[in-house]
Amino acid sequence: MSDQYNSLSKTEWPTVALLFACYAVWALGTTILWQLFWPMGILFTTLSITLYSSLQHEVLHGHPFRSGWLSEALVLPGLTIAIPYLRFRDLHLAHHTDQKLTDPYDDPESNFLDPEIWHKLSGTAKVILKFNNTLAGRLLVGPLVSQVSFMRADWQAIKSGDRLVLMGWVWHLPAVALVGLWFAIFADMPIGSYLVCAYMGLSILKIRTFLEHRAHDRASGRTVVVDSRGLLSFLFLNNNLHVVHHMHPRIAWYVLPKLFSDNREHYLRRNDSYYYRSYTQIFRAHFWRAKDPVPHPLWHHD
Repeated sequence: MSDQYNSLSKTEWPTVALLFACYAVWALGTTILWQLFWPMGILFTTLSITLYSSLQHEVLHGHPFRSGWLSEALVLPGLTIAIPYLRFRDLHLAHHTDQKLTDPYDDPESNFLDPEIWHKLSGTAKVILKFNNTLAGRLLVGPLVSQVSFMRADWQAIKSGDRLVLMGWVWHLPAVALVGLWFAIFADMPIGSYLVCAYMGLSILKIRTFLEHRAHDRASGRTVVVDSRGLLSFLFLNNNLHVVHHMHPRIAWYVLPKLFSDNREHYLRRNDSYYYRSYTQIFRAHFWRAKDPVPHPLWHHD
């Protein structure tokens, strides 16, 4: 089905143009806009960091050039500060093994825990993770919870001799150094304010990932469609149509809405109607109320 929509035989110029526009907005946010009206600088810098992360996601799936190294060179600067691109790439591609979606061990992006692990946690940890399973919690503490878990796992891997993980962090140093160089020479925004922007940018991304996948007996029924066409869908590069992306990860972001609209019933059958009309619906339903338990409700040990 996806062949007629595939753009990988040519350079995807909309993605290239958007990436340079993203850098331009980021640069303006940390300089001129900060000088003119600092809340506007914060706003545009935060939004550009969110968009930049979505563009990194495009790149790791083979966009916008056929040359992987050339595409990855475009997203070298570490605007998000906290997450090395190479680690993001490797973990996210592992996440795309659909048969393992939501697996507490084999899906690197799962928010579920093995029930046995859950029962061994302290009361404080359980309170934090339960709050993190509300949308409010995901926005407020979600980036911190994810970062601590991510860095702890990577540190254990590095101590065990995993050179691939180590090199992911080593290559992150020059990426962050480029951001530091910008701030040393050009930026008017204080570095502390920028770290707040980076945190808020990751918080916005948590809106997208909050309920992308659910516990479901059938792997194809685990991935959501959020039928949004607003600012958030743009910042997420239409990845809210998540089942379409999982079925066709090599399709460019700007093609996904047409692919979904042309084959809407097919995708909703595929994901067993795991569907939301908009992000407004999600905020109303789950801002203070968790959608899922933290321990995986369908998890069984062999």
